[in-house]
Amino acid sequence: MWGRKVTNDSLELLLVGSRDRLSIRPADDDAWQGVAPAAVELLVDQATAERGTPWPQPLVSHYSRYFRDGNRTAYEALVGARQQRLTRAVVMAALRGDTTEWLDEVIDGAYLLCEQSSWSWAAHDDVFAVSGEVVPDPDRPFLDLGAGEVAAQLAWIDQVLGERLDRRAPGLRRRMRYETHCRVIQPFVDRFDWHWLGFDGDVHNWNPWIHSNIIAAALLLVDDPQLQAHTISRCIEGLDRFLASIPDDGAIDEGFAYWWNGAGRALEGLAILDEASGGVLSADAPVVRAMVSFPHRMHLGGRWFLNVADGPARAADGLPWDMLYRAAIRVGDVHAAQHAEAFVRDHVDSKAGLGRVLHSLLQPVPGPPAAKSPQPPLAAFSYLPSVQIMVARQRSGSAHGLTLTAKGGHNGEHHNHRDVGSVVVALDGVPLLVDAGQPTYTAQTFGPDRYQIRAMQSSWHNVPAPFGLEQGTGVEYGATVIEEPTGAAPTLTLGLGTAYGFAQAEQWIRTAALNREDGSIVIGDRWELPTSANSQTRQPDVAIAYLIAGTLQLSDDGIATVWSEGIPGVACIPGHSRGLRLRWKPGTAVVHVDEWILDDPLLQDIWGKKLTRLRFRSPSATSATGEFSVIMEATNEQ
Repeated sequence: MWGRKVTNDSLELLLVGSRDRLSIRPADDDAWQGVAPAAVELLVDQATAERGTPWPQPLVSHYSRYFRDGNRTAYEALVGARQQRLTRAVVMAALRGDTTEWLDEVIDGAYLLCEQSSWSWAAHDDVFAVSGEVVPDPDRPFLDLGAGEVAAQLAWIDQVLGERLDRRAPGLRRRMRYETHCRVIQPFVDRFDWHWLGFDGDVHNWNPWIHSNIIAAALLLVDDPQLQAHTISRCIEGLDRFLASIPDDGAIDEGFAYWWNGAGRALEGLAILDEASGGVLSADAPVVRAMVSFPHRMHLGGRWFLNVADGPARAADGLPWDMLYRAAIRVGDVHAAQHAEAFVRDHVDSKAGLGRVLHSLLQPVPGPPAAKSPQPPLAAFSYLPSVQIMVARQRSGSAHGLTLTAKGGHNGEHHNHRDVGSVVVALDGVPLLVDAGQPTYTAQTFGPDRYQIRAMQSSWHNVPAPFGLEQGTGVEYGATVIEEPTGAAPTLTLGLGTAYGFAQAEQWIRTAALNREDGSIVIGDRWELPTSANSQTRQPDVAIAYLIAGTLQLSDDGIATVWSEGIPGVACIPGHSRGLRLRWKPGTAVVHVDEWILDDPLLQDIWGKKLTRLRFRSPSATSATGEFSVIMEATNEQ
């Protein structure tokens, strides 16, 4: 698309004066006078309370914990707290004029980053694998997500407060440039073996996240025009590999939560290139437009979204919805813009990172008329064939009623959970048949024992267990689409046999259907399995599991009802709130109820004290060949 515009020579000329074209302006610029007080009210309160207190101090004992016991949060939490405090100080220094107390806060925080032995997160550093050591090696900087984030933060500090830093702390900007060059720029241009570059075809969210941060660092902290052009040329090449990996439907196999730090980071990098080049490097391409549409197509209702892989079911605080809004406006996607506008908060969150905070303050989303509150579009139907995901709701434009999602895919996806064939069902926008989602990351999460974690196992997803089998891991363990859904007939039929290692996908067929006319969902399973597979190492029958959030009640007449009672942040009045009623055929199935008491803080925050697994077991006489279906409807209580 860009051709010779992105050769080194062309970029060197194109980027002359690029700093002055960026929407993030220096603190003395009039743009800062337009920052709404409400947008920074919470930030001001927190920054004022913490100024003068000791800075968060990550220590080597925190760093080494990952290599000793797998704990990665002890170090990353302190690193994040330090950078969030620095973000708040930068905003305060920009808003409060040339006041020494806030400038000193920024100077201290920036210098602490320069002195920090490693910008890499311990969980990513290869120091232990290379040398057996558990302390970072400053002579071998590892270029990861953490390093990219620090480089970009220092770059935006330089852009906003550079002249004031020169007056208050001469030499600091030179040190910031030196550390960024040694830890990020030089390793990036010298080495081609970083796994996230994607040369092996495995392109994931690290690629755009790091490349977009390096673009900011190169524009603002690299003074040599040739090195700057070369670095940005390499970043464009890297982003191109990411965009080339995105399917035509814009699907992200890592799911909604990772979209923000994958596709969303790519959109940010492209926007910076557009600004820096004065519009010459504009990226209004079909794949970009498709990526922009992904978040709203995964929306269930409220803050609830379809979560696949390592993602929570509820949208996190501090997401840069204004970034998505601007991207949607650029590509002319009305529905994506409408969706993003409905989620834009009136205040910034320092957890989003300095770059995103600054863009939110200086490029705010226009507020709606006082009498009109923006509403998300809530499309009646979406289907993404590349990942075999369907989202269908009972009523277009409303979360009221039933919403069904069904997923095929394969078990070699990024951040994969064994979830081929899984369904999620929401009532009035709240998921009740659920995917547990992401637990707290540890060394086990991305190690050889990943699938010993319950949240990753197929036995704790809404899928079958023929002969008690777990699904396999890898691209070959996937689904075959037998019947694609349409907007008029939202029914997805999948062959799941190969997900369990059987020879034919059609040996287990699952149909997930939403019937809008009678307000019901039917999940039907039928199977014809080889009797030879029923060995002594496997169970003699089949089971079909559904994972339930909230409160489950089983009645004597073979009906299960699920209410949202117990899900954090969801109002539920027992006896008055609507529930989800489940009936099943044949009624002779043996029903088991297993409680999963949650002790992981991330899962507790989403689901509360527990999740409940409802398992239907077919008698051994029908284990090789059989049928089973669950019918779901809303109760009448309101």
